[in-house]
Order: sequence, then C-alpha cells, then structure tokens
Amino acid sequence: MDEAFVRQLMANVRDGTVTADDAVRQLRRLPFADLGFARVDHHRSLRQGLAEVVYGPGKTPDQCAAIVRELLDQPGGPVLLTRASDEQAATSLGLNPGGERYDATLVWRPATPRPERVVLAAAGTADLPVADECGVVLAAHGLAPQRLNDVGVAGLHRILGEVDVLASADAVVVVAGMEGALASVVGGLTAAPVVAVPTSAGYGSSLEGVTPLLAMLSSCAAGVTVVGVDNGFGAACAVLRLFKSRGRAASEAEMTGATDG
Repeated sequence: MDEAFVRQLMANVRDGTVTADDAVRQLRRLPFADLGFARVDHHRSLRQGLAEVVYGPGKTPDQCAAIVRELLDQPGGPVLLTRASDEQAATSLGLNPGGERYDATLVWRPATPRPERVVLAAAGTADLPVADECGVVLAAHGLAPQRLNDVGVAGLHRILGEVDVLASADAVVVVAGMEGALASVVGGLTAAPVVAVPTSAGYGSSLEGVTPLLAMLSSCAAGVTVVGVDNGFGAACAVLRLFKSRGRAASEAEMTGATDG
C-alpha cells in the first residue's frame, strides 16, 4: 500500500465514490498483518517509498508463498522474493500466479517504466550474479539499467571506452571483487552518485569480499556509497532511495514555486 494509493483513497472518500466504511476496510491491515510466523509490513512503502521484500533463506517454501500472497493482497508496487531456492520459487509461483523468475529473484506486479538512467558496471564475469540481482531489483521498480560487463581495471581501456556512458548517467552501480579498484576509477570519471558493491569473487587475499569492501570504503573518489559484500539487492535499493529523495525535493520545489507565484 503506497502513498499514491492512500491519496487516491482519500480523494475518493472526499468525492463520495468510496464510503468511509469501505476506506476503513481497505486500511484495516495497516500498518502490518500478523501471519503468526511473520508480521508483514504494509506500512513500509508509506514510510520509505519501498515495499517490504521477502528474503528467502531461512524460510520454508510455504512461508515464502504466504508472505508473497499477503503482499499481493494489498494494492501497491512490486512484490519481490529474493535469494529463493528452487522449491521456494516453485511453491511461491504455484500459489501466486503472475510472477516471473529471474534466477534466484522472483517478481510480481513490476512497476511501470521510469526515465532515470542507471549504469550497472560489473568488473568481471564472476561478478555477474551479484550484478544480475541488482539489475532485476532495479527493473522490478521500473528502471532499465545499462549494463557494462567485464570492464575491470586489469584492462583499464575497457571502462575508459565507456566514459560518455558514465557521464550521462543519473546513478552508477559498480560491482567488483578482487581488490575492488573499479569503484574508485568510476567514481573519478562521473559526477553521478556511485554505489559500490564488493563481491566475494577473488583469490585468497581477497578474503571472500573483505578486501574489496575495505578498498571501496577507503576510496580516494569522494562520496562513493558502499553496501555489503554480494549485496546487489541493497545497491538497487540505495539507488531507488536516492531517486525517491530527488523526486520529493523536486515536488516540494515545484509546490513552493506555485505558491510564490
């Protein structure tokens, strides 16, 4: 249940197309629904602009399917199940028709396309699963990221050949393992916000992602945002929060201008 739905509901009550009792019935499950094993947060999209997402690991297939059903029963934006096993995916799709599976991420009710330009750069082929997770989450929310695959710093000319693409972006996500240097390079080539994702790809001294994590946190490119190891989902959410904040600021500026006029 998102802000647009609540606003429309209030407008419908005001103009008489929806009764107060019907509105109360639709709002009754705010702020959460207690399923016994989970309290599904229907209020999250109103607070954060992003709905609750179902994280698969640790849940039974039936629990995953039930939470997805609860989210779908309420109007609003996309519904996602992430890091799902084959059994979780099969059960959730079987009990909730209309979803699509993209590897370990399932999406129901994807958002309509939006205009912001996101570049998603993966340093190496081994980083693609994490980049793919990020890309699916962005796509579920209406964004179509431009992919730059295998542009790591071991062949610096590969990313330098994409400078114009980076310069035109509204946000860039960099996914890199090994020593994680690609985030600093990209951060020095674009004015767009950069979200860096360290991955666990690499040899022994990469320490399963700790080395690129620390390198990205220590980046000489000022202002690079860093999420946790292998967290493509979190990187996508960081971009979505950024755009949400920009949209709110633009709306407030427009309203102020209209009032001043």
